[in-house]
Amino acid sequence: MGAILGILLTVILLAVGYFFGKNIEQKHFAELWRKERTLSNIVAFSAKRPPENFSNTFLVKGSVVVSSDYFKQFLSSWRLFFGGRLQSYETLLERARREAIVRMKEEANWGGANAIFNVKLETAVLSEQSNNSDSGGIIGTVEILAYGTAGTLV
Repeated sequence: MGAILGILLTVILLAVGYFFGKNIEQKHFAELWRKERTLSNIVAFSAKRPPENFSNTFLVKGSVVVSSDYFKQFLSSWRLFFGGRLQSYETLLERARREAIVRMKEEANWGGANAIFNVKLETAVLSEQSNNSDSGGIIGTVEILAYGTAGTLV
């Protein structure tokens, strides 16, 4: 009886994780698209040296912490067992990267900048389940930090 209850609970958690996770992810992508369009006037590039016509510089950053849902963790544990791409985590990292850049651009916009140079991205895994668990070391939460030097490009 206990095994059946455990399987039923797992199936319910997977279904809830799938439907709610997919809904939240779709809403987040739509919001990111809207914000990116709003901030499209601010250019961001990775050149280390600013152009000669770059002035009023200041440091900007954008940071975001994103967690995966139970369904993605379950799928990834199977993918680790059989091998292959972890597509469920690719979208997680894409959302986090885009959100961090949007937040960095928002900070630049508040400071009156229209460009950001020397843009860098840093990634950190904040929680990882142990290798002794059922997930086999699946990432649970990731932080991405985007930073650069903002200013006015004339």
